[in-house]
Amino acid sequence: MVSFVQLLDFAGTFAFAISGIRLASAKRFDWFGAYVVGFATAIGGGTLRDILLGLTPAWMQSPVYLICTALALFWVIAFGKYVITMNNTIFFFDSIGLSLFTVVGVTRSLSEGFPFYVAIIMGSITGAAGGVIRDVCINEIPLIFRKEIYAVACVLGGLVYWMLQALGVGHTACQIVAGGSVFLTRVIAVRYNICLPTLKGETEK
Repeated sequence: MVSFVQLLDFAGTFAFAISGIRLASAKRFDWFGAYVVGFATAIGGGTLRDILLGLTPAWMQSPVYLICTALALFWVIAFGKYVITMNNTIFFFDSIGLSLFTVVGVTRSLSEGFPFYVAIIMGSITGAAGGVIRDVCINEIPLIFRKEIYAVACVLGGLVYWMLQALGVGHTACQIVAGGSVFLTRVIAVRYNICLPTLKGETEK
């Protein structure tokens, strides 16, 4: 029986793979190159998380992540003219992947017995690292290093999970609300142009 967390993981894999493939298509990558970018986007954060936690990366134990990425590639190929021309498509799928993977990272860390501050960091890594790898692969400045609210949304989601759990809320409800908080934080931040202050260089006043 597939658990709720596994469903979140698979859905996040599909969403992040689409975000990577969508950007790769904009850069005129071929199908194989787009698949590689999509796969790296989908499993990058989870792989780094599992290595830091001393676990075998999930994609090495099941082919479902390869299959999810392949389905994402076929989805973009089949509906390419709609996906590629929609300016907000990459933001939508990236935000979904970010929220789902943050919850998966927090839950997986807690299930392994790590303290909550580690779980929040691992949730942020799971959510944000895949996007960093994606942007590096397509030669873009990673979102996490720009002014946009990105990794901060992951941290907020982790804190929401922690507060709800401390109040005795059930695991599934914690996961849903925490994931929703990450997604809404991203949407609100972009909609109202909310961003973190930037450091000024020596020549700036």
